[in-house]
Amino acid sequence: MIHHESYNLETTQGPVHITITPINQSLHNGDFYSTGIYKLRDGVVGMGEITFDNDMTEWTYDVTDGLTYDEVAEIAEYIKCYKNPADADPNLLQ
Repeated sequence: MIHHESYNLETTQGPVHITITPINQSLHNGDFYSTGIYKLRDGVVGMGEITFDNDMTEWTYDVTDGLTYDEVAEIAEYIKCYKNPADADPNLLQ
């Protein structure tokens, strides 16, 4: 994931519109580097983050806004399966 993405999550408290923002870095040689960290927001309210291992198979989370494990797992699965659009430009990181 290069740019932030929106995800609509049905929670036990009702629907939540989540913005997933990848924490990406640009190396000194200009190459793009994905850190595996994804910050979650509901509007302007931070909800914590999901951190993946190098293989994007295992993840941990630090979510502070009452999401259940299953709800966080649903977001993690979305991130894991996400494919960047063909025209995604890492030079335009958001």
